[in-house]
Order: sequence, then C-alpha cells, then structure tokens
Amino acid sequence: MTLRFRLDPDLTPELRSAVVTLWAQASNAGGAVGFVPPVSPQRVRPVAERQFAGLGPGQPDRLLVAYEAQSGRLAGLLFFESMRFELMDHWRLLKRVMVHPDLQGRGYGAALLAEAERVARGWGLSGLKLTLRGGLGLEDFYARCGYREVGRVPGAIRVAEGDDRDDVTMWLALR
Repeated sequence: MTLRFRLDPDLTPELRSAVVTLWAQASNAGGAVGFVPPVSPQRVRPVAERQFAGLGPGQPDRLLVAYEAQSGRLAGLLFFESMRFELMDHWRLLKRVMVHPDLQGRGYGAALLAEAERVARGWGLSGLKLTLRGGLGLEDFYARCGYREVGRVPGAIRVAEGDDRDDVTMWLALR
C-alpha cells in the first residue's frame, strides 16, 4: 500500500479525535511520543490540544499527516514546530513522529520523514531537528533516514522509578 500526504489538513473534530486515538495507540504499543503506557485518549487529549493550538492560519506550527491511499486510514503524522525565535527560524523541530502500530514495518515511518524533508526543503529550511527517548533503538532508524546524533543528555527522561533514558537530539542538514 502507498501513502497519501496532507500538509496542514483542516483540524476537524474527526481529525482531532483520530490524532488523539493514534497517539494513545502508538504510546500503548511502546512508541516514545510523550507518554508511558498505559495511557488513555483522555490523558492524551489535553497534550494534543496544546499541540493543536500552534496550528492553523497565523500560527507558527504545521501538521503533516499520512493516510493509506486505498483505505483513507490515518497511518501516521508529525508536527513541524517553530522555535518562535527569529534566530532559529531557518529550521524546524519535528515532534510526535508516529505511525499506527498496526502499520509499522512497512516503511511508512521512513516515507513520512522523507515527505517532511521534501516539504522542509520546499520552504527553504536549513535543517530539521528531533529529539528521541534513548534505549529503544530509534537512533538507528533515524540514522538510516539521514539524521545524525548531535547531542545526548544522559538519564533526562524518567519513564519509571529506576528507569531513566537518555534524551537524544538528532539533526538532518538540508543545505
């Protein structure tokens, strides 16, 4: 199956609900997107609403969604987040990069990142930055997508008492 991408889709109540549901499902499948399982959509919703607040006309952030081309099912998404600081306006932070757990292993994550890169190049950006939770092998995935590790804060993410993970920063140079 192939993906269809949509940048800045209309944030209808249906899409908001689908994003919240996907976010909870990705988290509960072990995805490092801001929560530790188990998490309910009700727990995700306030965080999602804060993320949504930066989207829309006149707002600094953007949303990229991926749908399965044939079924129209929400397959994945990511947010381009502005640093809201003029001296950092030449790059964006990718946040909440996620693919539906049932669809992982099909190359959708790499396709989503490739589309984000294509969009960012079209905007004339110099780079894309992302952070990730260490200990899950995500560094290797992002490295295969062209990102390189540029920083690491040991033990900065506490997922449980006695389980601290590194906060890893990765960068994709676009110029």
